[in-house]
Amino acid sequence: MAQLISLAQALSQPILDTIASTEMPHLTSRRQPVLKEKVLLVIYTGGTIGMKYKDGGLVPIPHALEKFLRELPILHDEEYAKKHDLNKRYGEHALVLPNNEKDSEASRIVYIIEEYNPLLDSSNMTPEDWAKIGKDIEKNYGLHDGFVILHGTDTMAYTASALSFMCEHLGKPVIITGAQVPIYDVRNDGMENLLVALLIAGTYDIPEVGLYFHDTLYRGNRVTKVDAESFGAFSSPNLAPLVTTGVNITVNWDIVWRDKSKQKFQVSTEMNQNVGLLRIFPGITATTVRAFLQPPIEGVILETYGSGNAPDKNQGLLDALKEATDSGVIIVNCTQCLRGTVSLTYATGAALEKAGVVPGADMTPEAALTKLSYVLAKKDWTLEEKKRMMKLNLRGEMIQAESEAKLCLSDSCVIQAIAKSLSLSCTEELGAVRDALTPSLACAAAKTGDIEALEALKQLGSHLFFGDYDGRTPLHVACCEGNLNAVQYLLSQGATVHAKDRYGATPLSNAVHFRHKEVVELLRKTGAHLSRDELNEAGVELCSLAARGDLEGLEIWILAGADLTKPGPDGQTALQVAQSAGQKEVVATFFSCS
Repeated sequence: MAQLISLAQALSQPILDTIASTEMPHLTSRRQPVLKEKVLLVIYTGGTIGMKYKDGGLVPIPHALEKFLRELPILHDEEYAKKHDLNKRYGEHALVLPNNEKDSEASRIVYIIEEYNPLLDSSNMTPEDWAKIGKDIEKNYGLHDGFVILHGTDTMAYTASALSFMCEHLGKPVIITGAQVPIYDVRNDGMENLLVALLIAGTYDIPEVGLYFHDTLYRGNRVTKVDAESFGAFSSPNLAPLVTTGVNITVNWDIVWRDKSKQKFQVSTEMNQNVGLLRIFPGITATTVRAFLQPPIEGVILETYGSGNAPDKNQGLLDALKEATDSGVIIVNCTQCLRGTVSLTYATGAALEKAGVVPGADMTPEAALTKLSYVLAKKDWTLEEKKRMMKLNLRGEMIQAESEAKLCLSDSCVIQAIAKSLSLSCTEELGAVRDALTPSLACAAAKTGDIEALEALKQLGSHLFFGDYDGRTPLHVACCEGNLNAVQYLLSQGATVHAKDRYGATPLSNAVHFRHKEVVELLRKTGAHLSRDELNEAGVELCSLAARGDLEGLEIWILAGADLTKPGPDGQTALQVAQSAGQKEVVATFFSCS
């Protein structure tokens, strides 16, 4: 706390000096902000959103959606596309959202549509299709800032849940959306769902799989479809929305899930399909249950009454469950109720646990089933490890154990002193003070490597991934300074390696420019990569370093993943420049890397 108070007392000048003195390496080569664009990939799998009526029914129409969107000014700015040569830079399927007049400084959101062939009705969705979506995300991960998946509503909750588990160590937004009424109809929900999904994915750092529908972004593995005829088709019974939209867009940052493993993003496509759902009902017989649990079944979601209860007087049923769990079948207990969690309050629930049934907390059936399929497919995990994983909160899919009470920022002496001097009293004003001060305080602490101050800020309810007035996050600053411990701490708290400041610079490019090799190695291990613009500009920097014979600089850029074949301004690659300049060591280094 003492470090935090000292920082607050110093706000008037030293913090500003601290931030100002942190050289911005990206300004040494260009003084003006780059063209600010966020690039999203839209994976169009099918669904009602792109269907048309044919022979009395709705069917997907290939290649119609993109053409239609190009003609809608609210979803495509043709003037901007032509002026900035969008098709040449991103391909023929690129579109761009119009500018928001209220925020002219915001990044333009470019989105590229990848349409599946054939387009699918979501009722036909299979784990193989989930794997294809996951692999397409993985293949395009380094070139895009986020992903929007257009999907039918019938199995959307299953797909959202499955992708949340398949996408391991996710650091970018993946939002699934669709429509109840085709986008071509005069009165439809598809246009708004697509537009807002794009805005959220391109604007907010929400690095998880979400499902956007009817003014609300939900966590994907917390959702179930509850209405076949309303625009509000989905509900998240046991978790508040991540984002609500109205006149304003409100993000519930306190519940946004962040991977803290510091590992590189990957997609695990293996899903065990020998799983099923078994719903308990009055009068269910042991014979029925025993028949259901026969091979090849390996995992079952048991949907029970209330808080996880089943008939404990039916000993035959309990024996059938015990026989299955003893033989290696994993059975997970989930409630049939929309809201609530499995507990051992009643003897009928405790009897299931004695039979070897794993409690499923408050998971939806969709999340529980896809999680079980994901866990069972892990060949290097033992049976006991798989059971343990079903009890753990892997992606925010179930209730977390109660954490220790945290200090409230509005109660801290720092904020109270500032509030008193500014005559602030209401919660909204105190929150505004917190949000204004946190980035500067955290950046100052990151510059000096003061982890205690960063921890104090976190304990006071602050988020350590927000950027300052220039969009520079504490991770940017720590990477500039080469404070490895601070970088490790920030990553462990969920700081994203994909954040960009107003000049388009990432933490990785900051570490490269200041030649902090250990930081670059850590960031790369965590999944950091040079952005599309940084990769394009690397050719100029590589040629300059090659001409000077700067081996250290070249090695840092190579370590960061720079493309050695990128030409410089005169069309020559760095290798050709080195050969022309007689830089034999550089030439040897290039050949050793090829």
